[in-house]
Amino acid sequence: MQSKEVYIDFENSIIPWLGMTSKFVDHYLHLLLVQHGLTLSKEQVVVLKRLHDHDGDGLNQNELAYLTNRDKSSLARLLSNMEKKRFIARKQNKEDKRINRVFLTDEGRAVFIKAKMAIKELIRAMEEGITEEEKKQLIKLLKKVQVNYKKEI
Repeated sequence: MQSKEVYIDFENSIIPWLGMTSKFVDHYLHLLLVQHGLTLSKEQVVVLKRLHDHDGDGLNQNELAYLTNRDKSSLARLLSNMEKKRFIARKQNKEDKRINRVFLTDEGRAVFIKAKMAIKELIRAMEEGITEEEKKQLIKLLKKVQVNYKKEI
């Protein structure tokens, strides 16, 4: 029995456009961070942002893994690197020694403030020529894509 070749109109699907856009964002963010004198990865910026959102309270590593869409072992490596740079501090829970809470340090806060300036430039450049209504529509569509993806896994 001969199988038929499956035709996919790849260029008119959203997959390559999402992929290319993601690569552009990553690359441009990296360039802007370097221009601002920062040696941060995108993943480190995401962790700094999540911790900034919970400043003072910190987050336990499991919460942080969930909020950053990372598995526990890759997050642990990322946090170790950030700890070496003194951006974060981990403190063991007194009641349950298996749980670490992660906090921003003063150095981490200062770095995140600089990173926010780079992110603001990125947002300005990406949204240039896009109306508020178009932006809302795009966000709505991307949320639908994410919901569809989560239904499949």
